[in-house]
Amino acid sequence: MRLEIRHLTLIQLHLGILLLGGTALFSRIIPLPALDITVWRSLFAALAITLLLLATRSRIRLATGREYLLVVGLGLLFAVHWATYFHAMQVSSVAVGIVALFTFPVITVFLEPFFHGQRVRGADLLGAAAVVVGVYLMVPEFSLDNTVTQGVLWGLLSALMYALRNVIQRHHFYRYPGKVAMFYQVLVVLAVTAPFLSPASFHGEVDVWLLLVLLGVVFTALPHTLFANALRHHSAVSVSLINCLQVVYATVLAALVLSELPGSSTITGGALIVAAAAFESVRSAKR
Repeated sequence: MRLEIRHLTLIQLHLGILLLGGTALFSRIIPLPALDITVWRSLFAALAITLLLLATRSRIRLATGREYLLVVGLGLLFAVHWATYFHAMQVSSVAVGIVALFTFPVITVFLEPFFHGQRVRGADLLGAAAVVVGVYLMVPEFSLDNTVTQGVLWGLLSALMYALRNVIQRHHFYRYPGKVAMFYQVLVVLAVTAPFLSPASFHGEVDVWLLLVLLGVVFTALPHTLFANALRHHSAVSVSLINCLQVVYATVLAALVLSELPGSSTITGGALIVAAAAFESVRSAKR
């Protein structure tokens, strides 16, 4: 029975990572600015997670006032991460945006020593060097007029926000289930982005609204729930390595659905970045 559960949760994990990779497509097929997509994504995700919490009778009250302030900070980081992630792919391509995002495992290893009072290790510097080379290969020219350069820079900003959020949540908000943490964070994302919502987004066609609901419920709330459940039955090493497949899933889906084929420089640079991400994920999981 236990083996069957592990097999089932492994399938759920792959499905969750595939769905997270699929979020990249919505940046291209929804005719709205990245900020508007972020608003509606957070709204529909919040509604879905609320229903899940009610169905499972989960406790959502936090223990201290300090934790409410902390979750506001986490939500702000998450809001910038989501908005810049979509914007990176809108100005460049899905492959460029997702590859730039996956610099976050290496960024994480440079942030975590500040929480532990430790020094960065030599192997971590090697991983960082691989990422720098990978980014260099991806960028055809360091000009802000170049769309690939813009996509990489926005993707790197998204990765930094994501890494900060993950590190802070791991060290200061670890007592709560993932669905509770996501509930508060998507509420904060909604609160800080809604004031900037474009009035034009209310006048979208029916198919646009369906895509927004699909993004918020099926491609956001569902995969994060599957991901949290898989962590209960599989090692952090396995989960980290499978998570790196998100780059492959997103790139393949973009090629099939959007006919976006990455160039050779993006493939080469991306391979270095993903390899460094997988390497650092395994190392951090073994520490």
